[in-house]
Amino acid sequence: MRLTILVDNTANMRDLKAESGFSLYIEDQSTKILFDTGCSALFMENAHKLGINLREADYIILSHGHYDHTWGLKHLLHLYLTADTPHSSNPILLTHPLSFSHRTKDGKNMGCNVSEEELMSSFTIHKSKTPLWISKQLVFLGEIERKFPHEGNQTIGQIIKNGIAVIDSMEDDTALAYKSSQGLVIITGCSHSGICNIVEQAKEICQDDRVLSIIGGLHLRKPSIEQLNGTITYLRQTNVRKLYACHCTDQPSRIALAQLGNLCETTVGLTLEYP
Repeated sequence: MRLTILVDNTANMRDLKAESGFSLYIEDQSTKILFDTGCSALFMENAHKLGINLREADYIILSHGHYDHTWGLKHLLHLYLTADTPHSSNPILLTHPLSFSHRTKDGKNMGCNVSEEELMSSFTIHKSKTPLWISKQLVFLGEIERKFPHEGNQTIGQIIKNGIAVIDSMEDDTALAYKSSQGLVIITGCSHSGICNIVEQAKEICQDDRVLSIIGGLHLRKPSIEQLNGTITYLRQTNVRKLYACHCTDQPSRIALAQLGNLCETTVGLTLEYP
């Protein structure tokens, strides 16, 4: 498997740009996946500079429905609708059933800004709460069971469920796991559901306790002492070999995570390969 960061909060490679959002491109042998789309057309601009053709994607997978992971969809849809040659088949857009729900915070839209109906013109939408194997080695983890009391219990704004506005606990937050020969590679968007919860679910689904790498957002942005210490303790016990702390991980948290001795630099354009 080969993965490339298209959008993250930091960019230090020439000609590539950053924004407060996240997007990855994954190539698992013949299967190609766009994971999240950031909050603008920037992921497309960076992909073009990196020589990645997003119209070759077999899947578009959303980690959850927040704007900084979904607003790029509007631009991707435009790319498909205005292409000179039609795509041979519609890519599958895979996500949790709540990802397209209307979300607000302080009166501002926090959710996706393009409707399912519009997206259906170019994508085959598949919504799932349960795990789904995308290839022999890559799995969509589905709705994450929240086992650890130190994480996954925060709320952000409101979400419309069954026509009623309720507190948003981000039940749709999910991730991917890849079964490499050396252990699991966990790929996250924001980890609102908790990185420890995500890793535990990946271990259970993949039947492998070895964690080779974690890459993605860790939702450690001004975390409580309990959350930060609990996360560090768990990651140390899990013996994660390499940790790529991306989007929504603040600098104090990165400094604290550095004590694990496995924290790696991340930037837009970073490419990683796994057996």
